Amino acid sequence: MKKIIYILFIVFLFSGIRAQQLPQYTQYMLNEMAINPAVAGKDNYTDVRSNNRYQWVGIADAPRTYMLTLSAPFKKRNMGLGTNIYTDIVGPTRRVGISMSYAYHIRLNKKTRLSLGLSAGIQQWGIDGHKITLHDEGDNNLLIQYQTRTVPDFGAGIYVHNDTWYLGLSAPQLYQSPIHLYKGGDNKGTLVTHFMLNGAYKFKMGDDFKLEPSFLVKYATPAPVKIDVGLRCIYQNQFWLGAGLRYNDAFTALVGFLYKNYLMFGYSYDFTTTNLKKYASGTHELMLGLRFSRQQAKHWPEEDQSK
Repeated sequence: MKKIIYILFIVFLFSGIRAQQLPQYTQYMLNEMAINPAVAGKDNYTDVRSNNRYQWVGIADAPRTYMLTLSAPFKKRNMGLGTNIYTDIVGPTRRVGISMSYAYHIRLNKKTRLSLGLSAGIQQWGIDGHKITLHDEGDNNLLIQYQTRTVPDFGAGIYVHNDTWYLGLSAPQLYQSPIHLYKGGDNKGTLVTHFMLNGAYKFKMGDDFKLEPSFLVKYATPAPVKIDVGLRCIYQNQFWLGAGLRYNDAFTALVGFLYKNYLMFGYSYDFTTTNLKKYASGTHELMLGLRFSRQQAKHWPEEDQSK
């Protein structure tokens, strides 16, 4: 199985196959900065969140993703700034990047706002030749100790939200930067533009409970569309349990809590439904969040505390 993963990624990098390149997140509804730059500064507090994903546990060198996001508002100027720092590791390949986001917020009415966002950054792609085992001779250039390539990365997004619902559309990797890791080779690989549509709605169920259905649709040509749907049950804006489905991939379960309105913890587990379940036990994802505000209780509306 280890060799299968390596072969798939070598084919992607050096044969020019265009597919979905960005990592997936089960807890996408808890860290939208990871998928949309227009989210930057949408709240009345500075927010730091970390997503750590360990996919297909049981398979050697399976995908691992680490992301740290920051979002800060500048309400007097109707704008926000954000930062994404991430590392995505699969077998012998590694993708490291950093991007800065800017969002401008427009008040549509008393409760609803429209946000427009842009992001710019860099990605470094690398491959460790020492981790590659070749079946045939003639490709010894792949066995070079470590090869890297740094490319620019740009994205854009739009986001509409209020205390009850939100809807966002984003397009990461708008500029399809070429990835030329090996000089003189058949380097047709490029960054692929992705399109992501996500949203959620909170239904009040009495004084203590809320139900929040959510969805995320991802598309990158010519790969098939990926669809995530989920449902969270939130108790007193502090504790939640949830379940979801990633079409043709996995069933998901998640749990989390918000401690004293500033420390957030979330955990999810993916039950793989593909043939990989014969080799892997599933996928773990851990999310940690911190909020910073001089007047926490005043600036954090009840409806937003669990998001």
